[in-house]
Parts: sequence; C-alpha cells; structure tokens
Amino acid sequence: MPDQEEPDRQAAGDTERRRRRAQFLRELNEAKALRDRVQPRRARAARMRQAMRMRTFRW
Repeated sequence: MPDQEEPDRQAAGDTERRRRRAQFLRELNEAKALRDRVQPRRARAARMRQAMRMRTFRW
C-alpha cells in the first residue's frame, strides 16, 4: 500500500509548487507594473532596449 501513497503525495506537492509559482509570478508582474508607473522614463528605455533585442534576432 505504500506505493499508492507516493503518487498522491507527489501530486499534492506538485499542486502546491504550482500554486506557489503562480503566486510568485503574480507578485512579480505587480512589482514590474509598479516600477513602470514610478519610473516611466526608465521603463520606456527598457521597452526600447527589449524591442531592439527582439529586432536583432529577426530575419
């Protein structure tokens, strides 16, 4: 019977890990949005740099 408990425990751990990761990503996006609002010039410059990076790899 211990073989049946292992997948359940693993599934519960995986579910918890996904929940924590989703929470982390939500908070990360909130922090980025706040930083963009607080420092609009820096955010615009970062967007421009990212756009240049993306353009560099297009054919």
